[in-house]
Amino acid sequence: MPPRQRKPADQPKQPGASSPRELQDILWKAADKLRGRIDAAEYKEIVLGLIFLKYVSDVIEEHRSALEQRLLAAGLDDDRLEQFADDRASYPHTSAIWVPETARWAAITRNARPGLGKRIDDAMDAIMRENAFLAGALPKAFNRLNDEQLTDLIDIIGDARFGDAETNGTHDVPGALFEYFLHNFAVLEGKRGGDYYTPGSITRLVVELLEPYEGRVYDPVCGSGSMLVQASRFVETYRGRDHRADITVHGQEINERTWRLAKMNLAVHGIDGDLGARWDDTLAHDRHPDLKVDFVLAQPPFNVKDWALNENDPRWTYGVPPRNNANYAWLQHAISKLGKRGTAGVVLANGSLFSQSGGEAEIRRALIESDQIACIVALPPQLFHSTAIPACLWVLATDKSSQGSTGLEERRGQILFIDAHRLGVMADRTSRVLDNADTARIVDAYHAWRGTASARQTRLRYRDEPGFCLSVGLATVREHGYVLTPGRYVGSGPGEDEGLDTSPEKHTALTKDLYGLFK
Repeated sequence: MPPRQRKPADQPKQPGASSPRELQDILWKAADKLRGRIDAAEYKEIVLGLIFLKYVSDVIEEHRSALEQRLLAAGLDDDRLEQFADDRASYPHTSAIWVPETARWAAITRNARPGLGKRIDDAMDAIMRENAFLAGALPKAFNRLNDEQLTDLIDIIGDARFGDAETNGTHDVPGALFEYFLHNFAVLEGKRGGDYYTPGSITRLVVELLEPYEGRVYDPVCGSGSMLVQASRFVETYRGRDHRADITVHGQEINERTWRLAKMNLAVHGIDGDLGARWDDTLAHDRHPDLKVDFVLAQPPFNVKDWALNENDPRWTYGVPPRNNANYAWLQHAISKLGKRGTAGVVLANGSLFSQSGGEAEIRRALIESDQIACIVALPPQLFHSTAIPACLWVLATDKSSQGSTGLEERRGQILFIDAHRLGVMADRTSRVLDNADTARIVDAYHAWRGTASARQTRLRYRDEPGFCLSVGLATVREHGYVLTPGRYVGSGPGEDEGLDTSPEKHTALTKDLYGLFK
């Protein structure tokens, strides 16, 4: 595995493109125009669909302008110039998304009314016909809005100038803007927002722990694609943009609208991912039945009841999960996808660590005895917009040996427990995030324990840290009845058990944590 050396920062954006802050301000106004007028899920699609259309139109028009300048310099006459400029073959390496001229922003908006909605729907159809990987991904709900509403949106979004991501050093701006909108929509929608968006600090933690430098990456409950985007961003950050093809990304999503958002999200980040031919329930119908991967990244919905249980499903190697909770179905599905040296990071409710009901204790015991668990991380409260339930991160590994010449530490028969529930900073009154220092502390502990190349490069050496991390043998886990709660093993840190905090704030926090355990 290559050492983790962050690539130099991109060059500043060139004049002509809007700054990230300008784009956020411009386009959030567009969202405000629709909020309250139509269903939240639909307006999210409409706004992001128009942002996508404006972005791909700006990129192709900038390529066309550059091509015309080169052709004029070569002495081509106007007729031949026009012929070349309209030929897709003249753009072999410049744009992953081809936009027919009639589907471009300028052509659609030249005559704002009437029939604007139909023109946009037709443009989405045309783009999907020309780009097979976008088939079924783009929204076609514009004809249901009246012309006045759409004209207002077009006027606002038309002020955004994206430019070409590859040539002007702003390649991450459209993707970052998409993520900004997905985050804000998730915050506004609260519990519903959690169905399609994993908070950024969680995605970064999972990806940084697993270090997906190369190979196949899979998210079985991909939502809007944030885990897969973060994996691609990780490779780009530490190895450079020319290494993005070192990983391939795969996913599945149950919700049709969210599946479309994920396809668009990957596209604006320049990622050619495989999200299946259509949306579907992973636990009921695995759309990638033969797929084996190097990395599984997942934040499934917590404690799902009445899910599509098939007791004869071959994925249940360690025991049939209970119908009233899908947590152990997700864990076993992740394991079923891993190759011989694969690793998985799965975020679940804390109850998965100690539940005794419905056969879960027996499944957990089987997972432990088969040595499939590498690390358990107890996460801080209030990380999720959609729930206050305490959460944890399971790191699964099919091979915990030193793996020959890789230089990894021999960790068979051991589990690393990390208690990070005290970490994080409040981003606002109700939500917490893991900042860079928090993430690094967790990640460094795991990498030092595992002996990864990145740990060797920075000369990290693993040490047990009371109150935070402890490497435990399976015999000790057996003594604890196969309960995997990190706090049971790591104990208290220096000075933590001196005195008693009886403040109302502490009482409220403890009550909330206790309530979450019984939800």
